[in-house]
Amino acid sequence: MKYYTKTGDHGTTSLASGKRVPKTDIRIAACGDLDELNAHIGLLHTFTASNLAPQLISIQTCLFHIGTSISASTTGGATTDDVAMLEHEIDNLQAQTTPPGTFVLPGGCKAAAQAHVCRAVCRRAERSLLCVYDSYALNPLNTQYLNRLSDYFFALALYLNFIEGVAEKKLYIACK
Repeated sequence: MKYYTKTGDHGTTSLASGKRVPKTDIRIAACGDLDELNAHIGLLHTFTASNLAPQLISIQTCLFHIGTSISASTTGGATTDDVAMLEHEIDNLQAQTTPPGTFVLPGGCKAAAQAHVCRAVCRRAERSLLCVYDSYALNPLNTQYLNRLSDYFFALALYLNFIEGVAEKKLYIACK
């Protein structure tokens, strides 16, 4: 089987059902954002210790399930166990670091900086998914999962900087 089909040369692609839709369809945009997030997580994985591999692979797998549910217009995707796993991991990471108490500028060590990229792309994927939900009935746990996932990447970034001994660059904003 060839990697190219030429079927998308005129701006359409197939959903899981085989139905052809424009590549600008909101479901395709959401799947694209999930795919981009998944690729960023793959890069993050190259910068982190092997003890984080099981969580990152679990997250990547769940993102594929969410993307499949969007493409197939099914209620599949994230489960309550997936959300609970993220909450457990966030609590674990948070227990090992000091809360910043204010905004932090994304950055620090390479792994933390990439975790911040994952956090920002995750927020975009969540917004894309919410646009899909305006028109299609899908699993509400998918958006809950993405909301927790961005929190996970924030906690992970703080943790990665902490274990590397890199101080957070804090940003204090005065409101008028």
